[in-house]
Amino acid sequence: MTLGRVAAAAAMQRKAAAWLYRFAARSGRLAGVDECPPWSLEPRVEWAAEPGQKDKTVSREVTRLTSGNMNGEVLILTGPPAAGKTTVAELLAASASTPTVHLTTDLFYRSIRTGFVLPFLPEAQRQNEVVIEAIVGTVATFARGGYDVVVDGIVGPWFLPPFRAVSEHDHLAVSYVVLRPDLDTTLSRAKERVGHELRDTGAITGLHAAFEQLGDLEDHAIDTGDLDAEQTTAEVRRVLASGKYRLT
Repeated sequence: MTLGRVAAAAAMQRKAAAWLYRFAARSGRLAGVDECPPWSLEPRVEWAAEPGQKDKTVSREVTRLTSGNMNGEVLILTGPPAAGKTTVAELLAASASTPTVHLTTDLFYRSIRTGFVLPFLPEAQRQNEVVIEAIVGTVATFARGGYDVVVDGIVGPWFLPPFRAVSEHDHLAVSYVVLRPDLDTTLSRAKERVGHELRDTGAITGLHAAFEQLGDLEDHAIDTGDLDAEQTTAEVRRVLASGKYRLT
């Protein structure tokens, strides 16, 4: 593409963004602003909530997205199946004060429509490596763009080297938190799962055992057996604030 075409494409994108912004302002989707385009605004936008959502004010956080000079932070929230990862990750992302992405690793695995191998089987090793590579690339793209990212899924210590590498290369802060209720609680919760969620007792028991062998990362585990989703979310926020759960 020539420089002239690049400039023309950029101009069209700006015009489209301005039109969308004016439409949002007129329709009430944006509260407390006029119809000027976002690049002429002070970095403070109040978004009117959709039904069932909370009103949120984005101020300095908008600067992170528009300036391109601030990386987001990454949280890998993992643990055995039925530990409550997805529920807690959604609570963390939905209540965040900064632009945040909730990235569920299961979606990457389920995108394989032909040739899928159950991830906990030995023959799935190469598949899993490819999927993790795709996940890491997506996480890095969002984080470099200024979004915090909550990754939820089975990300054992054996999958951490690619995350460590991108953390070092892109100067990203990556925290690692393992939700680890006791086995009986985990199996009990698994029985209540619906849809495509894993309920196989043998597979869950094996994965639970794998997360009992964290080695140097043992301090990154939280016993959530006696905690509900809200309490677990609060505990995760607390340990993240300490900074002790970051990968180094």
